[in-house]
Amino acid sequence: MQLAQQLEQVLCSQPFSQLGVLEDKGKYLLRVYRPDAKSVTVKWESAALADVTLQSNGGGLYEGRISQLQAKALYRVFVDSDNGQFDYVDPYQFTDYAFHAVHYIDASPSNLYQQAGAQLISLGDEQGTTVAGVRFCVFAPNASSVSVIGDFNGWDGRLHPLEKTSMGYWVLCVPELAEGERYKYQIKDARGHDLPHKADPLGFSAEQYPSHASKVYNHNNYEWGDSTWMSKRSVNKYETPMSVYEVHLGSWKRPGDDSDARYLSYRELADDLIGYVSDMGYTHLELLPISEFPFDGSWGYQPVGMFAPTSRFGNPDEFKYFVDRCHQAGIGVIIDWVPAHFPEDGHGLARFDGSCVYEYEDPRKGWHPDWNSCIYDFGKDTVRQFLVANALYWLDKFHVDGLRVDAVASMLYLDYSRNDGEWIPNVDGGNENYEAISLLKWMNEEVYKHFPDAMTIAEESTSFPKVSRPVFDGGLGFGFKWNMGWMHDSLHYIAKDPAYRNYHHGDITFSMVYAFDENFMLPISHDEVVHGKGSMLRKMPGDEWQQAANLRCYAGFMFGHPGKKLNFMGNELGQSREWNHDASLDWHLLDFDKHAGIQALYRALNHLYKNTPALYEQDHNPAGFAWIDHNNAEQSVVSFVRSAKNGRQKVYVVSNFTPVPRNNFRIGVDDACRLTLALNTDDSAYWGSGYAVMEHVTSTPTPWNERQHSVEINLPPLSTVFYVTEDE
Repeated sequence: MQLAQQLEQVLCSQPFSQLGVLEDKGKYLLRVYRPDAKSVTVKWESAALADVTLQSNGGGLYEGRISQLQAKALYRVFVDSDNGQFDYVDPYQFTDYAFHAVHYIDASPSNLYQQAGAQLISLGDEQGTTVAGVRFCVFAPNASSVSVIGDFNGWDGRLHPLEKTSMGYWVLCVPELAEGERYKYQIKDARGHDLPHKADPLGFSAEQYPSHASKVYNHNNYEWGDSTWMSKRSVNKYETPMSVYEVHLGSWKRPGDDSDARYLSYRELADDLIGYVSDMGYTHLELLPISEFPFDGSWGYQPVGMFAPTSRFGNPDEFKYFVDRCHQAGIGVIIDWVPAHFPEDGHGLARFDGSCVYEYEDPRKGWHPDWNSCIYDFGKDTVRQFLVANALYWLDKFHVDGLRVDAVASMLYLDYSRNDGEWIPNVDGGNENYEAISLLKWMNEEVYKHFPDAMTIAEESTSFPKVSRPVFDGGLGFGFKWNMGWMHDSLHYIAKDPAYRNYHHGDITFSMVYAFDENFMLPISHDEVVHGKGSMLRKMPGDEWQQAANLRCYAGFMFGHPGKKLNFMGNELGQSREWNHDASLDWHLLDFDKHAGIQALYRALNHLYKNTPALYEQDHNPAGFAWIDHNNAEQSVVSFVRSAKNGRQKVYVVSNFTPVPRNNFRIGVDDACRLTLALNTDDSAYWGSGYAVMEHVTSTPTPWNERQHSVEINLPPLSTVFYVTEDE
C-alpha cells in the first residue's frame, strides 16, 4: 500500500521513517502530510535559513529538499487550505524525544506514570530553540495503527499517527499542546478494523459522559501545604487511634434541598466535610473509589481511568486541595483502590487494541460473573506494572495516606463465585491464583519501600493466612485487614430479639478467638446498608426506643472491642433508610432528639477512643485485652478489660444486650482500684433512658470472675458502659 493510502486510511505504524526530516546518503528530504492543504511552506526561525515551499506529491503528501543546516533546526509548517491559513510546529521532527518515553519505562513501576500517558515536556533543536509540547505514549502491542486525536486536530486520526516501538508502546511528541487539551486514541486492531476511540489508560484527567475524553494535566502546578502532617505520618499506626469515616462524596451531602442537585465540589467538600469529620472526632476519611468511572451506580467500583481523580467533583488540583486541607486539619485520607476488575465500556481498557491487553483472555479467568466485569491478567508483566504503578501514583502525586484494596478475596481464588467447571485450576490443581498473590505481595512491598509511612488495608473475607503480615514472613504484606468475620457475626447477633440472644451468645464473643491473628479493622461499611440489608438502625429489633438503644449499645461494644474502627457515613445519624447513592444523607433527622442523640454518642465514642490509650495502643497485642466474663449467655452480658501499654490505665467495658436493667451487677477487676465512668451509651444526652449508674465505684476484696477484687455497678438496659482506672 502506498504511503498516502496508509495515512488516508489511518494504517501507518511507522510514520517516523516516512514523515519529517528524512536522510538518505547525506541528502535531506522534508515531508509532511496535509490532506486539507492547497499549498505548504516550511519556515525556520533563523533569517539565514530560507523558506522552502514543498511540492505536492499527491494524496496530501508534500515534500522538498532541504540543507543539512535546515535539517538540524526547528521548523514551522505554514498551510493554505480551503478553511483558511494556519501554521504549526511539525511533530515528526522530534522523534528522539518521543523515543525517550520508553527508555527504562519498565525499570521500576513509578517510571510508568512518569513517562507514559500524556507528559508535558520541552522540545528543542541543536541550536537551543525550544517549544513546549506533549509526549504521548500508549501501550497497544497488537494494534496495526494508533493515532492521537483531539480538538487540536479536529479529532482526525489521519493527522497524528504514533510510531510503534519494539516494546509495544506507541509514541509521538506534539508541540504547542498545553494543559487542559482534550484527547483520545484512535486504534485499529491487528486486522485494521476500527475500535471505539479509547481514553488514555494513564490519563491524569478525564471528562464525563458523553466524551469520556482524557485531558492533559500538569502535576507540577499544585503547591502543597501539608508538610507538617507528612513529617509526622511515620507514627506507629498499630499503636495510635484510627477511627475511619467512610464516605461516598457524591451522596454525603448535596447542595440545597434538591436531592437531584449537582454534587458538592472537592473545594466545597473541603469547606464542609472536613470540619464535620474533625468535630465528630474521626481520625481518617476513607473515600469510595476516586479513580474515574463511567457509571454513577457503580459507586466507583467499576473504574476506567485509574490515574484520574473523577471529574464529577472537580479537577485533579482541586482533589489535591481537598487532601491538603484534610491533612492541615489533622485528618488522614484513605482511598478505595480497585485492582481486581474493570468494566467493558468501549472507551476503557477492555480489548484495548482489539486483543486482551489488560484482561485474561479465557473468560473462566478473565470475566467476573458477579460484577459483569473484566479481570486483570495478574500474570502479565505490563499489567502488573500498570497496577503497582497506579498504587504508587496515588501515594506520590496526591499524598493519600492509605489504600484500602477492594475485593481481595476475588483476586486470591480462581473459583471465587464460580461453580464447578467454570474456573481453571492453578498449576498445582488448586484454587489459589498464584499470579494475583504474587502481584499483591509485590504491590505491598513497593508501597512500603517507597512510602513506609503509608498503609494498605485489605478487604478480604476469607481465612487466607497472614494477609496483614509482612511478605518476608510469608504474608501478603498488607498493613491491616478488614475483620469481616466480626462484622458478620456481631450484626447477626444484634439483629436478634434480645429474648433469643442467649442462644447466639457465641456470635458476639467468637471474634476474640482470632482477634490477633491479623491486624484487624472493624468495618461497618457501605456494603452493610444497601441492597435490602437495611440501615444500621433498621437492623435493630424492637420498638423505636429499643432500636436506637440497640444501635447505641452495639456502637459502644464496637469501640471497646480490639481493632481499628470504620463506620460508613450515616451510621452516626441513625439513618432510617438505606443508603441511596443518588441522594444526600437525611440530615434533617438531626432535628429529632433521637437522631441528634445517636450522633452525639458517636462523637463521644470517637473522642473517648482517641483520648484513652487503653482503647487503641494494644489493638493488635493480646496483652491489651482480657475477658472478664464471656460466658454470661443467660443474661446476654459481656465484659472485658482493655489495657494501655504502661499497664496502669485500664478500661472495663460491659455490654448489656437485653432491655433488662441490672442493679448491683458484679464484675471482677484486676487490682484494687477506683473506677470512673467514662461513657454510658444509655445516657439521656444520647436519647437513652438515663437509668441511674454509679459515676465512681471502688473495688472490694471480693473474689469474682477468677479475680481477687471486684466492683458492683448498675447496668442500664441495652447499654455499654466504660469504666476507666489509672492506678498510680
